[in-house]
Amino acid sequence: MPKAATQRIAAGMHTVTPHLVVDGAAEAIEFYKQAFGAVEEMRLPGPGGRLMHGCVRIGDSKVFLVDENPEWKCLGPKLLKGTPVTIHLSVEDADKTYAQAVAAGATPVMPVGDAFWGDRYGIVADPFGHNWSIAHHQFDVTPEELMEAMKGACGPQP
Repeated sequence: MPKAATQRIAAGMHTVTPHLVVDGAAEAIEFYKQAFGAVEEMRLPGPGGRLMHGCVRIGDSKVFLVDENPEWKCLGPKLLKGTPVTIHLSVEDADKTYAQAVAAGATPVMPVGDAFWGDRYGIVADPFGHNWSIAHHQFDVTPEELMEAMKGACGPQP
């Protein structure tokens, strides 16, 4: 009989963990290693070589992966023809990580630039259809400063 858990949130886990469906989870793991310095923690291969579960760690956070499988209604962004989700990476150097991701095969979506909320920020799309925003924090802003900066960047809001 398995031993009972000593804590409800497993060691090393955070409250929210992205779980990505990809067409080619094994290839995605290798891409994330090159693009974002991910460390592979585990793979659970299933029938036909598809991954039933994979896990990488990027910085202090885990990302789960599973191979796309239409029979299970497990569809990735390519089959869905896009995604409304962006995964956010907080890094030490946004320019360096962005360039590293593009060199590994990511597609630039938004070039890295200084954002009105105080971050250096850009977005790439990985080869599997997932969007990743990449940022490092440059300065703190108060809520009032943020509203004023947004008006300057985006124009008056209704």
